[in-house]
Amino acid sequence: MKRQQQVADILRHSDIDTPPAYRLLDVVTELGDIAAEINETTGYGTDSTALSVREDELGDALFALLALCEQLDVDADAALSTALAKYEGRSGTSGTPTSGD
Repeated sequence: MKRQQQVADILRHSDIDTPPAYRLLDVVTELGDIAAEINETTGYGTDSTALSVREDELGDALFALLALCEQLDVDADAALSTALAKYEGRSGTSGTPTSGD
Protein backbone atom coordinates (compact mmCIF):
# COMPACT_ATOMS: atom_id res chain seq x y z
CA MET A 1 0.00 0.00 0.00
CA LYS A 2 1.49 3.28 -1.09
CA ARG A 3 0.28 5.12 2.01
CA GLN A 4 1.81 2.50 4.31
CA GLN A 5 5.16 3.08 2.62
CA GLN A 6 4.78 6.84 3.11
CA VAL A 7 4.09 6.27 6.81
CA ALA A 8 7.11 3.96 7.02
CA ASP A 9 9.29 6.59 5.36
CA ILE A 10 8.15 9.26 7.82
CA LEU A 11 8.79 6.97 10.78
CA ARG A 12 12.30 6.15 9.51
CA HIS A 13 13.12 9.75 8.58
CA SER A 14 11.95 11.01 11.98
CA ASP A 15 13.63 8.09 13.77
CA ILE A 16 10.36 7.19 15.46
CA ASP A 17 10.88 3.60 16.54
CA THR A 18 8.66 2.17 19.22
CA PRO A 19 7.41 -1.28 20.23
CA PRO A 20 4.12 -2.55 18.78
CA ALA A 21 2.37 -2.16 22.14
CA TYR A 22 2.99 1.59 22.01
CA ARG A 23 1.82 1.72 18.41
CA LEU A 24 -1.39 0.05 19.52
CA LEU A 25 -1.80 2.65 22.25
CA ASP A 26 -1.45 5.33 19.57
CA VAL A 27 -4.25 3.70 17.55
CA VAL A 28 -6.53 3.48 20.58
CA THR A 29 -5.76 7.07 21.57
CA GLU A 30 -6.59 8.35 18.10
CA LEU A 31 -9.83 6.37 18.03
CA GLY A 32 -10.64 7.82 21.44
CA ASP A 33 -10.16 11.31 20.00
CA ILE A 34 -12.66 10.46 17.26
CA ALA A 35 -15.13 9.06 19.77
CA ALA A 36 -14.81 12.17 21.93
CA GLU A 37 -15.46 14.41 18.95
CA ILE A 38 -18.52 12.38 17.96
CA ASN A 39 -19.82 12.46 21.52
CA GLU A 40 -19.34 16.20 21.77
CA THR A 41 -20.84 17.10 18.39
CA THR A 42 -23.90 14.90 18.87
CA GLY A 43 -24.58 15.91 22.45
CA TYR A 44 -23.58 12.42 23.52
CA GLY A 45 -25.88 10.83 20.98
CA THR A 46 -28.90 13.06 21.46
CA ASP A 47 -28.60 14.72 18.03
CA SER A 48 -27.17 12.44 15.37
CA THR A 49 -27.78 15.09 12.69
CA ALA A 50 -25.08 17.23 14.31
CA LEU A 51 -22.43 14.52 13.82
CA SER A 52 -19.09 15.99 12.84
CA VAL A 53 -15.61 14.51 12.76
CA ARG A 54 -12.62 16.48 11.53
CA GLU A 55 -10.75 14.93 8.64
CA ASP A 56 -7.42 15.37 10.41
CA GLU A 57 -8.65 13.23 13.33
CA LEU A 58 -9.51 10.40 10.95
CA GLY A 59 -6.15 10.89 9.25
CA ASP A 60 -4.33 10.63 12.57
CA ALA A 61 -6.09 7.33 13.27
CA LEU A 62 -5.21 5.99 9.83
CA PHE A 63 -1.58 7.06 10.27
CA ALA A 64 -1.41 5.28 13.64
CA LEU A 65 -2.98 2.12 12.22
CA LEU A 66 -0.64 2.08 9.22
CA ALA A 67 2.31 2.62 11.57
CA LEU A 68 1.14 -0.40 13.59
CA CYS A 69 0.87 -2.47 10.40
CA GLU A 70 4.37 -1.42 9.45
CA GLN A 71 5.73 -2.26 12.90
CA LEU A 72 4.12 -5.72 12.75
CA ASP A 73 5.31 -6.26 9.17
CA VAL A 74 1.71 -6.60 7.96
CA ASP A 75 0.79 -5.47 4.46
CA ALA A 76 -2.17 -3.17 5.15
CA ASP A 77 -3.50 -3.53 1.61
CA ALA A 78 -3.52 -7.33 1.87
CA ALA A 79 -5.15 -7.15 5.31
CA LEU A 80 -7.84 -4.84 3.95
CA SER A 81 -8.42 -7.10 0.95
CA THR A 82 -8.92 -10.05 3.31
CA ALA A 83 -11.37 -8.04 5.41
CA LEU A 84 -13.30 -6.88 2.34
CA ALA A 85 -13.63 -10.45 1.09
CA LYS A 86 -14.81 -11.54 4.52
CA TYR A 87 -17.46 -8.81 4.69
CA GLU A 88 -18.57 -9.41 1.11
CA GLY A 89 -19.00 -13.09 1.93
CA ARG A 90 -21.09 -12.28 4.98
CA SER A 91 -23.40 -9.91 3.18
CA GLY A 92 -23.93 -12.55 0.52
CA THR A 93 -25.18 -15.13 3.02
CA SER A 94 -27.14 -13.00 5.48
CA GLY A 95 -27.80 -9.86 3.47
CA THR A 96 -26.04 -7.76 6.09
CA PRO A 97 -22.26 -7.38 6.51
CA THR A 98 -21.45 -7.63 10.20
CA SER A 99 -18.28 -7.89 12.21
CA GLY A 100 -17.22 -11.11 13.83
CA ASP A 101 -15.01 -14.06 13.09
